[in-house]
Amino acid sequence: MASFEIEPRGPFSLAAAARFIGGWPPGRAHATENEVRLRFLVDDWSGPATVVLTQDRYTVHGTVEADNEPRAIEQAKRIVSLDHDGSAYPAVGERDPIAGELQKQSGYLRPVLFHSPYEAAAWSVLSARTQHAQAVKLRDALGETFPSPQDLLNVKEGPPANKLPRLHGIAQAALEGELDREPLLAQDSNEAYTQLQELPGIGPFYAGLILIRAVGPTDLAPKGEPRLDRAVQARYGQPVETVSEAWRPFRTSVSVLMRAST
Repeated sequence: MASFEIEPRGPFSLAAAARFIGGWPPGRAHATENEVRLRFLVDDWSGPATVVLTQDRYTVHGTVEADNEPRAIEQAKRIVSLDHDGSAYPAVGERDPIAGELQKQSGYLRPVLFHSPYEAAAWSVLSARTQHAQAVKLRDALGETFPSPQDLLNVKEGPPANKLPRLHGIAQAALEGELDREPLLAQDSNEAYTQLQELPGIGPFYAGLILIRAVGPTDLAPKGEPRLDRAVQARYGQPVETVSEAWRPFRTSVSVLMRAST
């Protein structure tokens, strides 16, 4: 087990991330006000990782246990949105008092992401047209840590018959690099959004989920997100595409903040 430290660039509250995790059922993290414990499959498929994060007044302290510790640390940083510079995030709230009030109330919450686009895509298949509690059971039955793409291809029973071929398709796509985070992030967002819809069982809504909540661009407002649409309409009386211009270059962060406030 190795130790590491992260100096957040811009305001960051691990307690805010912990509160978000506590109310976000798709997540597998265990969180308290003082600690976030992540258990995930490292996205080079080298095996599971356990990362424990705590925070003093500012610095985030961590321990990691994984075969590929450097990659696991970078992945953990991404999961809690500590992989990018958030120094200009408060300026959004100065321009938009509604967003600013939510920032202050939440402790400048940053998005908490799925462990990887692969896991987000698999969760999308499991949860589609399925009650949430049942989707969680289906996922948990696959293991404490989500199986690697190769191991998922070897699963022959458990998930419903109509979902298993789609899960296998997601696993194959991951092995072929179609769900690698870096290329998807570097791609034009509209192209990535379209490409993700070519995956088995992934329509427009889930393509947006994977892109926003797993690939993790910092400046992209979700498309066709009913809960966000309602939250923005209630607070501004205008559509998302109109008010979100003031949220640049953190449209993703503010969109997640708006959605979490409902």
